[in-house]
Amino acid sequence: MHGLLLTQTKWFHNSNLTCLIKPERVRSFGFFFEKMRNIGLAIIGCGRVGRMRGKIASEFPGISWIGLCDINEEVGKELKKDINADYLTTNYEELINREEVDCVIVATSTWSHFEPALIAIENNKKIFIEKPLTLDAKQSRFLIDKIIEKNIDVCVGYTQRFRRRFISAKEKIESNQIGDITCAVTRTFMNKMGPMNELRLTQDRKYLTPMVVSGTHSLDMSLWLIDDQPQSVFARSSDKILGEIGTKDATFGLFTFKDKIFSMNICWSLPKIWPGASYGLQMGFVGTHGILDIEDTHRDAIIVSDFDQGKIYRPKGREDEIDRHVDFLTSFPPGDIYNNELWGPLKDETYSWLQRICMELNTPHTQAEVAHQNLMLTLSMDLSAKTMKEVDLNLSEEEIMDRLNFENK
Repeated sequence: MHGLLLTQTKWFHNSNLTCLIKPERVRSFGFFFEKMRNIGLAIIGCGRVGRMRGKIASEFPGISWIGLCDINEEVGKELKKDINADYLTTNYEELINREEVDCVIVATSTWSHFEPALIAIENNKKIFIEKPLTLDAKQSRFLIDKIIEKNIDVCVGYTQRFRRRFISAKEKIESNQIGDITCAVTRTFMNKMGPMNELRLTQDRKYLTPMVVSGTHSLDMSLWLIDDQPQSVFARSSDKILGEIGTKDATFGLFTFKDKIFSMNICWSLPKIWPGASYGLQMGFVGTHGILDIEDTHRDAIIVSDFDQGKIYRPKGREDEIDRHVDFLTSFPPGDIYNNELWGPLKDETYSWLQRICMELNTPHTQAEVAHQNLMLTLSMDLSAKTMKEVDLNLSEEEIMDRLNFENK
């Protein structure tokens, strides 16, 4: 069992505090534990992200029971052994319906979130879903309506909100340090390991685009900082490199607001030997009283080695990828490994969510309604790029999907 054992040393994490609690010190931290409830957790999907979140959850004091599900039973067995989970199945409906389960993490492939999320919602569980909510705007709207109807707390995995530089930037903007934002620019570079890993598990790739799958991270971050909703978007895409495997190389867009403009672009087709393990991000926000400029390309810490630096980013079945001997340290979005443990934003995000459900704390997670809006904006960018026309962002979910399906024929 994974409950809080006061006779053993345990780690306890707070957004501003990580401390080792020994039995003789438990009493002094009683104000934490008075609020904490023991929780049963179901993790749907035991691949790379599910594994990372499962390892973190297994070390959290408030989690008393962990059940796992993966369609690949061998993958599930490996994680069950590694974190000493209590239960394993290949049937997510059966797992979610178990009486031990209070909350659910949906960490399946990008295109397979809808069904397990819906079952968890219908069973009134608190839920954490990896982004995007779904790939289909109508399915996403259906989930949102169910969430609102049942008044369920659902968070979506936008991990970069938990990095110190962005938390700091949010505070500066909210305290009016640069005044009212008038324009913003966001540029994202990724090498093509990301899209190739994302596309390898399905042939239905028409919505697995750079904006919907990955650009949604920098879009979410930008709009979180801008704190306003755009009215229209004009976009273009290119596909000279990745078109043959069913996706775009890059998408550039210009969002217009009532009183500001926002340029947003992503290219995820850089060579595999590009040292940025994943995100390389540049952001700028110009306000009426200042500017906030964020360089997040990770070029301040570089390793060059005779040994391959890329193994951590390769899933099973792709071990023979090209060697990468140069790496921008800290460019892997979930974080970095030290002493066989993950450190970084994914750990902070997961701990914070566990605190949210166990201790009812307020956290900066992306809520499901915001994630739905992010999906609508990314799909609207794709629609604008396909039609080569400006798209009004008041379109309904049905209109966006119907027009995208027509353009995809």
